[in-house]
Amino acid sequence: MYTTVVDNTPLIKVSSAKHEASYAVNGSLMNPLEAFYASLAGCAAVYAKKACKELGVPAEGIAIACKPFAGSGGPLTLARFRSEVSFPAHFTVEQKAKILDSIAHCAVKEIVIDGASIDFQVTEV
Repeated sequence: MYTTVVDNTPLIKVSSAKHEASYAVNGSLMNPLEAFYASLAGCAAVYAKKACKELGVPAEGIAIACKPFAGSGGPLTLARFRSEVSFPAHFTVEQKAKILDSIAHCAVKEIVIDGASIDFQVTEV
């Protein structure tokens, strides 16, 4: 479970059983939408590291740059999310292909793709 208590500051702290994340609505920290985009980039890195481990090659030096593109509904809609990956010179074509395929199937991205079936509920307790 994730919990937060709303107050009059620009900060938002969300806690889980193990961790806490901080956001802000004044630009001093990421806002939750920016954090969502960051989670897609982070997920890409996790899957790159997993693929490298399976391939028995170090992941060091792989750079991933991610950019969201707004849809026709404006900046709060997402039409496209591009991940650009650059590799150090020692990676083979086959290794690069395996890592790129792994990144393409990161769990956060898969949830977004399958999101139409998510039942979001807001209730008072």
